[in-house]
Formats: sequence, C-alpha cells, structure tokens
Amino acid sequence: SLLARALDLAGYQVVTLREPGGAAISEKIRALLLDPANTAMGDTCELLLYEAARAQLVHEVIAPALAAGKVVLCDRFYDSTTCYQAFADGLDRQMVRDANNLAVAGTHPALTLVYHITPEQAALRMAARGAADRMEAKGMAFQERVYQGFCAIAAEEPNRVKLIDATASIEDVFAQTVEQVRAYGLDIPQDVAAAALAKEAE
Repeated sequence: SLLARALDLAGYQVVTLREPGGAAISEKIRALLLDPANTAMGDTCELLLYEAARAQLVHEVIAPALAAGKVVLCDRFYDSTTCYQAFADGLDRQMVRDANNLAVAGTHPALTLVYHITPEQAALRMAARGAADRMEAKGMAFQERVYQGFCAIAAEEPNRVKLIDATASIEDVFAQTVEQVRAYGLDIPQDVAAAALAKEAE
C-alpha cells in the first residue's frame, strides 16, 4: 500500500491487485481455495483453480491496464504457484511452469519483490493475526518448502526477483522497496517517498 501511494503521488496510474482474486470470478475461486473446510481438495485441482483465477485476472484486469500504460502491483503472482504447488506440494515443476504460462498468456511480471522472512518468523506474525486460511494451516514443514522455493527462484532469476528483508521496520522495508523500484526504472523522488510514509503514519 505504501508503494502504491508513492507511485500515485509520483504521477503514475496504479492498479493494485491480489492473487488469487482481483476480479469478480477470481474472488469466487479464491473463496474456494482458502476455505479451511475444503480439506479434500487435491493438489492438481488446487493448481488448476489458481491458474483459472489468474487467467481471468490477466484477461479482465492486468492486460488491459498494462495496455493503457498503467503500473500494476499484484500481491502474489505465479512464483507463488511455483513455490506452493511445485516446491511444497511436489507437483512436477515443468507442468506447473506450463500451467503458469498458459494462464498469463505472455503477460509476465517485470519485477518481483520477495519479502524475505523465515517460516518461524512468519508463524509468529500469523499467530498474532488470528485464524489461518487453508494454505497457512498446512504446517511448518510445508511452509519451509515454500520458503526454500522462493529462495531458489530468487537465485535462479536475480535480475527479476529481488529479496527484501522483511524483518526490518516498516520504514526500512519501504526504503528497500523504493530502491528496487527505482533501480527497475520507475522514478519515485525522495520527497514523494517521504510524503507517502508520512501519510501512512497519520
């Protein structure tokens, strides 16, 4: 939200989204995916539901926004599917990659920021937040495999995937985020970043 505000103040048209979700059909699929009651869901069913939600989001929102020259910020995208469904669930990685490519139809992220925190640290934050969704409730060993997946993708694609130290303060995490976005090529003047942070504190 801080990054979206800073880009908006800097004069960019910004679209903020989440995955799964971000479009009416995709939000309905999200409800199925994250409902803790759906314990019978198979791994392949889960993968295809994520891809269906993503395909609709790209078709309905992301591709038109990019075509209009807007900046799209999405909380999670297909790297999450690779980590959860391939690294953690054990589905064939090439199959997951093919499914990701089918869903996005050539619309790939230009920059991916991974907010780096260990599963143990994440568990403490989730415990403070309250009830876990179906994915969060899969246990520490599962979360460890997800974590290793994100680390592996960051190592494989260092030009696109950047690690942000999420154990730091909000101010420091935001500063790291702005630094990576500037390096990518979106200009966020220092006074604009400061104004975005000040507004958050109000």
